[in-house]
Amino acid sequence: MTEAILLVGGRGTRLRPLTVHTPKPMVPAAGVPFLTHQLARARAAGVEHIVLATSYLAEVFEPYFGDGSSLGLHLEYVTEEEPLGTGGAIRNVASRLHSGPDDPVLIFNGDILTGLDIRALVATHETTGADVSLHLTRVEDPRAFGLVPTDATGRVTAFLEKPQTPEEIVTDQINAGAYVFRRSVIDTIPAGRPVSVERETFPELLATGAHLQGMVDSTYWLDLGTPQAFVRGSADLVLGRAPSPAVPGRCGDRLILPTATVAPDAKLTGGTVIGEGARIGEGARIAGSTILAGAVVEPGAVITDSFVGVGARIGERTVLTGTVIGDGAVVGPDNELREGVRVWCDARIPGGALRFSSDQ
Repeated sequence: MTEAILLVGGRGTRLRPLTVHTPKPMVPAAGVPFLTHQLARARAAGVEHIVLATSYLAEVFEPYFGDGSSLGLHLEYVTEEEPLGTGGAIRNVASRLHSGPDDPVLIFNGDILTGLDIRALVATHETTGADVSLHLTRVEDPRAFGLVPTDATGRVTAFLEKPQTPEEIVTDQINAGAYVFRRSVIDTIPAGRPVSVERETFPELLATGAHLQGMVDSTYWLDLGTPQAFVRGSADLVLGRAPSPAVPGRCGDRLILPTATVAPDAKLTGGTVIGEGARIGEGARIAGSTILAGAVVEPGAVITDSFVGVGARIGERTVLTGTVIGDGAVVGPDNELREGVRVWCDARIPGGALRFSSDQ
């Protein structure tokens, strides 16, 4: 297997305001666009040619990655004029593939951080003679996911979308968002219209007797669909809990990018990332958070499990916990923002305007 399709066309609406100016796969995680980690892991598994299926803010990808040669890859870009869904996006880029009809093609979603053994998935595909092989992972609460039960040999027996009752939860195995397709199977997906690979392609293949194989790989797996998950994923990359050859530095408690300025008594822990040109003031305490390029954290601020956008400013003594601050936003001094708060890009919050506790 030397070819792959990477699905990076989603609008990332659950991540807003992180995705107002930036497509989801280009939001920085551990100091580089998240997509960099996926490309690097694919290359490490032997992939040489990757077609990126783009849509939302498609113009951002190619200026950054170019032809992929800096990563040892050959990259191509195909832009959807109208969103086509996962299956439609795969079919839309099929003409760019060079593989023969029976060759394996790796396909993966642009918002999953995983330690999947890609070579093992391909080996499973080839040894079982499957038409499609799926990476499956086990989760404690599968109600938010599509269930994929398998028989004793790992062959997929059904696709069950988001069960709601205990009786419907027949397995804890879910579709983890990475697949190996026999090249000829891609051409059976209808062209020119939206198609969901999860709701349409896979069930129809199963109904026609195709061989769909599941491989359970329970290494690190995280859907980066929410700001809280994205912050956690970035921290886990820095801490070394999630594997990636693309982290620009040694794993540890913090990652400080070149040209960032951090006061000597500031405390950075929990996989915190400080972006290029960012400034961290005296006595600031930052844990498990991402501070993007050019942002300013003023003295005495306390930031935990939060995301601070490009060029944003956090005032003195302000406390952020589980919050997202959009690009260019300003949060004045002595504010307290707690779990789930999202401050939009370029918003202004005056000093002492918001609190979740007494000011004493």
